[in-house]
Amino acid sequence: METPEANRQLATLLSQDFDITQEVEASEEDLLRMLVDHLDFLIDNRMEWLLSLMYRMDIDEAKVQAALLPTATEPANIGLARLILERQKQRVYTKHHYRPEDLGEEWEW
Repeated sequence: METPEANRQLATLLSQDFDITQEVEASEEDLLRMLVDHLDFLIDNRMEWLLSLMYRMDIDEAKVQAALLPTATEPANIGLARLILERQKQRVYTKHHYRPEDLGEEWEW
């Protein structure tokens, strides 16, 4: 489900991980387009860093390898962008739906 708040959180995560300047009210499609352009540069110039980042983001290695195959249905930058966007959407969902309970003032440091 695409909401403005979810898109803002998604844009924030992408900005943190990829240092992408975000638009104020970017849609998911806008975020995908920005990420595709950025990944094009990273694939050509910083592939090892990109793969390391995707590992830290916990993106399935088999899916990454499939996106990088010459026989993939989409160019690598688009396939990887879709994987990254999907993983970041999962993170936003998890943060929204699984908040830790308030333990009270005695547990604050």
